[in-house]
Amino acid sequence: MNPLKAGDRAPQFSLPDQDGKPINLSDFKGQRVLVYFYPKAMTPGCTVQACGLRDTMGELKSINVEVLGISTDVPEKLFRFVEKEMLNFTLLSDVDHKVAEQFGVWGEKQFMGKIYDGIHRISFLINPQGDIEHVFDKFKTSNHHQVVLDYLKQHLS
Repeated sequence: MNPLKAGDRAPQFSLPDQDGKPINLSDFKGQRVLVYFYPKAMTPGCTVQACGLRDTMGELKSINVEVLGISTDVPEKLFRFVEKEMLNFTLLSDVDHKVAEQFGVWGEKQFMGKIYDGIHRISFLINPQGDIEHVFDKFKTSNHHQVVLDYLKQHLS
């Protein structure tokens, strides 16, 4: 696993959202976008992380930051996740993990003694020019939103 770094060009992608509608990264040209990869919708850690972002969405929007969450879940499951947790941002379905591979977040993981391939919980802030501005890989699911906001407040003021 070799995640992209700050300064790298963000890979262009098109993925179906929770409604099955294709969303392209290029749709957000001129804006900052937080692309966050998470392992699985409706699991405890991913729910805590998503709800933290949901609850700070007003602040993020006020500084012109969009949020895109990406997992390998099918759109139908993402739709249920959005409905259940009243999420106010877009979730994208990367079923064949091609986008996760492009960002370098697909790789070997270990859980309860089992080794398998999966998405690593890493977030990328993409600047208005389409480059990776910052990589968030040191956070807990409970403080992810705060780590992102703290970075943005430091670098946008």
